[in-house]
Amino acid sequence: MKVAFLWHMHQPSYIDAQGRFFMPWVFLHAIKDYYDMPKLSAERGMKAAFNLTPVLMVQLQKYIDEGWQSDRFLRAWIKEPSQLSNAEREELVKVCKSPPFETMVAPFPRYAELYTQNSYTDQELVDLELSFMLAWCGKSLRDENATVQELMQKGSFTPKDKEALLHELFAFLPSILPLYKELQQKGLIEVSTTPYTHPILPLLLDMRNARKADPSIPLPQGFTSLKEDALSHIRRAIELYEEHFGAPPQGFWPAEGAVDEESLELYKEAGLSWAATDEDILKKSGGADPYGRYDFKGLSLFFRDHTLSDLIGFHYKHLPAKEAAEDFALRLRQRPFTAVILDGENPWEYYPNNGVEFLEELYANLNNHSCTFSEALSLESRPLAHIEPGSWIYANFDTWVGDEEKNRAWELLYQTKRDTRHHTLTPTITEHFLQAEASDWFWWYGEGHYSRFAREFDTLFRDHLIAIYRELSLPVPTDLLVPIVGSHHIRSLYNAPQNPIDVVVDGYVTSFFEWLGSGYIDERIQGSMQNTPIVTKVYWGENDELFFLRLDYTEGDFDIHLFIDDEPFEAYRFAKAQILELSIEKSRLPKHFEIRIEILQKGTIMQIVPSSTRLFVELDADYSANWFV
Repeated sequence: MKVAFLWHMHQPSYIDAQGRFFMPWVFLHAIKDYYDMPKLSAERGMKAAFNLTPVLMVQLQKYIDEGWQSDRFLRAWIKEPSQLSNAEREELVKVCKSPPFETMVAPFPRYAELYTQNSYTDQELVDLELSFMLAWCGKSLRDENATVQELMQKGSFTPKDKEALLHELFAFLPSILPLYKELQQKGLIEVSTTPYTHPILPLLLDMRNARKADPSIPLPQGFTSLKEDALSHIRRAIELYEEHFGAPPQGFWPAEGAVDEESLELYKEAGLSWAATDEDILKKSGGADPYGRYDFKGLSLFFRDHTLSDLIGFHYKHLPAKEAAEDFALRLRQRPFTAVILDGENPWEYYPNNGVEFLEELYANLNNHSCTFSEALSLESRPLAHIEPGSWIYANFDTWVGDEEKNRAWELLYQTKRDTRHHTLTPTITEHFLQAEASDWFWWYGEGHYSRFAREFDTLFRDHLIAIYRELSLPVPTDLLVPIVGSHHIRSLYNAPQNPIDVVVDGYVTSFFEWLGSGYIDERIQGSMQNTPIVTKVYWGENDELFFLRLDYTEGDFDIHLFIDDEPFEAYRFAKAQILELSIEKSRLPKHFEIRIEILQKGTIMQIVPSSTRLFVELDADYSANWFV
């Protein structure tokens, strides 16, 4: 029995049209995850694949070459508070208060104290900034760096402390990519990669793939094939990989596990030996057993066990490390080969101690059964004559196209392609096009995902297209100057829950996927008690023990009365901050019930939610037909 892990290491490009880092997440994950993950794997004898995206490698190298001055956040972070503009100060506080509280803030008493404040003295801001950066320092820095260890013992800091810490962190960065090369040369890990900027290659090749995967999905207008760009993404990925590792990659994890037959054939033509995607793609393609190697026209394919993968990504953070690792081992099927593929950086923010104890327990149970994907090429293969297009989410592309905002972004991309078709495209222009084709922009547009940095993502996307017009001295279309976020038309929307969810009841969307697959009602419709209702969206869902409810709102000055089957009901946990979240123990609820919520201001009912339909809940529903994460 062999198990192959693939840890996907990816952050979108935060480099703006002027060549500066607009947001600091690559740097922050670099000091927390990118070094520690392969080091821990090698130390524990656990063979694994690490999928380094080219756009991530480019950004790591840019930090090394240009230093902290290339990052907008760090340029403000290093300043003394008295030198900050109001806008810089607000942005610093916003970023410093973005980590999840229980796992990254609460372990630092001073950080926890400052986190709840709404305003800061200059000294408090310095303490907040240092606490934030120390919280992002990973195990290696905490165990081996004297400056980090010294600062971890302090409760208050000086501007000189900031300078000392930043110096140490940038001295640490050059060690990251060479570690991957060294461990791969020793046969301890495998490094795979992804097309250049992490694009959904099947949608670049043919937007109609979205409709093949979901016949009901609305497509963007005026779409056209971007095959030449797709080929550039593949070619550049291989070139960048060779620059860092001295040889071409053996395999790809396509962005978002998105595949179709044409993209797989292009990977084979580019010299790749293997690619991987989700097991639901195999099921849609007529296969049933994801536990092995398949052959599609000479390219080896592996299919992720999404239940096991997503237990690590989303569930085990709630369990003690040993219990979680033992549960995983018990669930691991006695099959010749199992692929476990998931995000290798973002989950650990929600685990105690960045997931170190869990990974150590997991690796102790499995290291004798571990292998890389290239080693799994020796397994006997089964032929696969046909592949349906799709991704790792619902085996379709609905996460990146179909919503009004997502489609608007695609339409602006196509419009820019049309407007520049008869002009000579410089390497700079080509680069902006490739950056604008990354999956990440379309992920955050529209319904389904939430980020407090959505407008920053929107700005980065549109700036790439604006820069193309300016490079060609063409007038910038007015459409590109208008934010896409929040511009879609108001419409009624109701979605039933698709899968169980796990929610941290803290009043914030604390995980990328926390509410993904929940039930959803849009209250911004005719029939509401106000033209602009206080509560705009309602989400609900469940896990094994709890029922969850979430309200999004336009203003926070309100109270709620919750009714279950028209009887007043008190929540088990309740939090109201950026959003309102509550949970109720399922043992206190009937199997079938109706929810009604009164929204009150100064004792007066201003809104009843839901306003145009009735919200009936069935607990312990069967989600097996649409289970994905």
